[in-house]
Amino acid sequence: MNIRIGHGYDVHQLAEGYELSLGGIKIPHTVGSVGHSDADVLLHAICDALLGAAALGDIGKHFKNTDPQWKGIDSKILLKKVCEMIGELGYKISNIDSTLILESPKIGKYVPEMKKAIAEVTGLTEGDISIKATTSETMGFVGRGEGLEAHAVCLIFK
Repeated sequence: MNIRIGHGYDVHQLAEGYELSLGGIKIPHTVGSVGHSDADVLLHAICDALLGAAALGDIGKHFKNTDPQWKGIDSKILLKKVCEMIGELGYKISNIDSTLILESPKIGKYVPEMKKAIAEVTGLTEGDISIKATTSETMGFVGRGEGLEAHAVCLIFK
């Protein structure tokens, strides 16, 4: 069996006037993530992990932030396309483990809905998806509430 691991990382600014998309759902908050798409930092990190595991480069290679077709797009669509790309190479996803780093809002109550959204797109069970959250203890750009970041790792296999 061919088994590969991938790691993904993403970061986005936070600003007023934007929606906060995390893990494929909208979360009510006073600020949202800024980006060319819906700026879902968690799904972007997962996409990068999957693409990296399959040696397909990164999300920017496939979905350029200068291409108007991706402007404002729901990142679940990007994740679905990434799943199709790795599937064309004969890979299946075993599991995804991820960490969100943000000061607020607290996302614990949203994790089940995020896992459900990601499972629907990837074909995984919710038990194959881990979403954790932490803060940066008020340090750096995350601590000042200027942005948020996410890390993800995945295992794929043939």
